[in-house]
Amino acid sequence: MNISTVDTVRDELIKENQTFRELVQQHQNYEKRLSELAQLIYPNDEELLEETTLKKKKLNIKDEIYAMIQNYPVT
Repeated sequence: MNISTVDTVRDELIKENQTFRELVQQHQNYEKRLSELAQLIYPNDEELLEETTLKKKKLNIKDEIYAMIQNYPVT
């Protein structure tokens, strides 16, 4: 699947699939929080743990998103 097809499928799924929309939104929320954590000069242990956990969660959601895109029937 080329990049324009992926973008088209992603747009279609955002329009028609509530689960996909929620995954994309959650991925964006994790990215926003990770950006906030990256701005910290001296993060504490809790913030470092949160960063590691969020990176793993974000990656899992990314995998789910791409699986849904790959399984989308392209006509």
